[in-house]
Amino acid sequence: MFEKLKKQPWYPTATAICIGVLLYVLLAHFSGIWNGVTTFIGFFKPLIWGCVLAYMINPLCNLFYSIFEFIKKPKLRKAISNSVAFIVVILFIVFAVIILIPQLIDGIQTLSANLPQYVTYVERFLENRGISKTTLDVSRFIDTSESVLGNAVKLISDNIENVLEASANVGKVVARILIAFVLSVYLIAEKDVLKGGANRLLRASVKPEKYDDVLEFFKRTDWIFNRYIVFNLVDSIIIGGLHAILMTIFGMQYVGLISFIVGLTNLVPTFGPLVGAAIGALLLLMENPMHALIFIIITLVLQILDGYIIKPRLFGSQLGVSGLWILVGIIAGGNMFGVIGILIAIPVVAVLDFIYSTYLVPSLEKKRGIVHEEEAAIPDKATPKKE
Repeated sequence: MFEKLKKQPWYPTATAICIGVLLYVLLAHFSGIWNGVTTFIGFFKPLIWGCVLAYMINPLCNLFYSIFEFIKKPKLRKAISNSVAFIVVILFIVFAVIILIPQLIDGIQTLSANLPQYVTYVERFLENRGISKTTLDVSRFIDTSESVLGNAVKLISDNIENVLEASANVGKVVARILIAFVLSVYLIAEKDVLKGGANRLLRASVKPEKYDDVLEFFKRTDWIFNRYIVFNLVDSIIIGGLHAILMTIFGMQYVGLISFIVGLTNLVPTFGPLVGAAIGALLLLMENPMHALIFIIITLVLQILDGYIIKPRLFGSQLGVSGLWILVGIIAGGNMFGVIGILIAIPVVAVLDFIYSTYLVPSLEKKRGIVHEEEAAIPDKATPKKE
């Protein structure tokens, strides 16, 4: 029936009109449709987060699985490997919290205690530039650390509903993270079953002659994302650790807090190290301006070391993508998906580059009968010269 319709002379025109009407409806109601899609996806946020966590923890599970090769029973080996991987993740989170919370509290107390000095410095700075009224207003509002705390308490009491709503939202986020973590445990435990089901679905969905190519594409994509996630985490740990060592050598404050912030922001390509350096320098500036200057120098040196030595050795040339396309991907990803878009910009660009160079261009050249220069050179090299 459908084949007969396709042979009708009016079929192409009708199809074009239907597509045009559909595009018009989508564009005219795009905001409503997009809100509906995001609301629907929001129902599955814990599951999505669980899949992301499982995907990020899976390489660690595979690492321990290779380490525990002396365990002969595969099921027991897999269970122990998965358990150790999740225990390591939990211990890392607990260790980070133990380090961060005390230093964060100490930083807030130091800021509160030294606030009058900062205000005095700001007043002198403004007075030197002929601004006095503003400084008087500032000094009336902030004259001692107690007044700051009093104003903070008053602000909270006046906006108690907003505070409670924000607390409820934080509670929801924490609950979702816990649910996602539990789901990631189940997903890791059932990963072989899920991979088998996905493989069966793929085999049933594509033509037999295309199955190997499609499977190779998914394997390559998985390899790119896995390599990026693992080595980006390793790179951030190295940079954070080097910051901690050098900051300890120079006797700086907030070593654990700033090193963690630098390592965390280093996960974000291009702009992340700048944010980490700014936050660390600002915290140190409150304690010792000379330490802030030394910290900036350390960060610059380590970023040069990271860009030219550490990352090339970790990633190699496998993810070698043009810096221009990486920047375009970061900007586009940030505009569309925020921080998440920035984080996944590089592997997405690497996958698109892989699709472009491996599938799209060769397919177009084959249709046009174009032989690539490298391919044309192969027979010449293989053909022996006649003497």
